[in-house]
Amino acid sequence: MVTPLDVPRLAAGGSFVLRPWELGDLPLVREASSDDYIPLITTVPSTYSQAAGEAFIRRQWERASSGSGYPFVIVRITDGRPLGMVGLWLRDRSEGRASLGYWLAGSARGQGIAAEALRAVVRWALDDLRIPRLQLYVEPWNATSQRTAERVGFQREGLLRSWQQVGEERRDMFMYSVLGVDLPPPAAD
Repeated sequence: MVTPLDVPRLAAGGSFVLRPWELGDLPLVREASSDDYIPLITTVPSTYSQAAGEAFIRRQWERASSGSGYPFVIVRITDGRPLGMVGLWLRDRSEGRASLGYWLAGSARGQGIAAEALRAVVRWALDDLRIPRLQLYVEPWNATSQRTAERVGFQREGLLRSWQQVGEERRDMFMYSVLGVDLPPPAAD
């Protein structure tokens, strides 16, 4: 029996909140659709329409209702603007591991937002959900994403050759992981 997941609201640093997707997030989907890379590695539509954007958001709801993962929107607190996504995917949870993925709209990059969001989900997954191992995959050319993962505490484990279909070709990916012992204890309130 499938247990639906309740996607919580999580604080991400002092400036961002992670929350479930809403239909009001369509402008974020539209911006992500125009990115050269995001539609290749996600289910964001490569050609935006309101129907395609709504279908994307409904897929995020389905991930939670089917128990396959926690899709979060990254939102700036000061103006409520959605900036990107971070997801915790549970396909391998019975094996003691889960995967993460993240992306930011182009207008939000280069500000440390992805690291804040990723750090919040990692801490929650390790401490509250008690998942022993978290992993993510980054293409070798994507130095920015590698730095983000490493800033959060992920360690590069190796190169997975021809690991993932991206667009029309198979691509290599670096495997990164983080365990609870890799992170400092949470700061006291």
